[in-house]
Amino acid sequence: MTSPLPSRDGFADEYPFESHWLDLDGVRMHFVDEGPRDGEPILCVHGNPTWSFIWRRLIRELSPNRRVIAVDHIGCGFSDKPQVYPYRLEQHVSNLRRLIESLDLWNITLVGHDWGGCIGMGAATDVPNRFSRFVLMNTGAFRSKQIPLRIAVCRIPVLGPLVLRGFNAFSRAALTMAVARQPLSAAAKRGLLAPYGSWRSRVAVSSFVQDIPLRPSHPSYAKLAAIEEGLAQFCVRPMLLVWGARDWCFTLDFHREFQRRFPQAESHVLADAGHYVFEDAADEVASSVREFLDRTSVRSAWKG
Repeated sequence: MTSPLPSRDGFADEYPFESHWLDLDGVRMHFVDEGPRDGEPILCVHGNPTWSFIWRRLIRELSPNRRVIAVDHIGCGFSDKPQVYPYRLEQHVSNLRRLIESLDLWNITLVGHDWGGCIGMGAATDVPNRFSRFVLMNTGAFRSKQIPLRIAVCRIPVLGPLVLRGFNAFSRAALTMAVARQPLSAAAKRGLLAPYGSWRSRVAVSSFVQDIPLRPSHPSYAKLAAIEEGLAQFCVRPMLLVWGARDWCFTLDFHREFQRRFPQAESHVLADAGHYVFEDAADEVASSVREFLDRTSVRSAWKG
């Protein structure tokens, strides 16, 4: 059974894009697909507790001459939110790969944030010849034992689901804790919260928190390790790291680890931006990504 779409009241002007769906064995994955179909594909992948709404400014900036696809993971955004589903890293990677193959995307530039960076790099390690460039923002794609206390608390059995699904604490707290420069607009707040208005609709928000693999015994640990081991094959491909330095979750330690693994990567660190770097510094992020794409287009793109 498909889920009803949340209303766009209060943020329709911010997110005017046409909806598309991919059927994944009876479960619908929502995505937007803007710009010329023969343009360079820019694949934007969100994390938790966000959805494709976060890429709205980047879509507007890039879609006049590039094809911009922004996906909603199953359980997120306008995608279906089944209550019984394998909400694991491997499943999210598989879903994204199936979207890529369904749309027959090649020469992809991945834009990933938070869990979206890991999921996106997972898809890239599965089908590496389809990817040419990478733009990563406040994310990780390798094993780490760092976990903020405020997230660790949300993993406590019974208490975690009650807080995340019952009170929507994760999504609501992020409205203030994930930004640093200035408060979010009313439209941004409404858009970020719109898909997560009930206990049932927050199933993936809670599941993402539980799916953080810190130990080898965790069901997603092996997949994360495989993604990490596959990163080295992309060391010669263009990469841009855009980082909000005041992120308390994906801190500058994660940025430094990416720099260590990808010494050729360009970096754009915003000293006064937080985890939602695309909200704190929307214009700077859009300009940085556009300039990176222009500079590395055709001449530098991977030809695998």
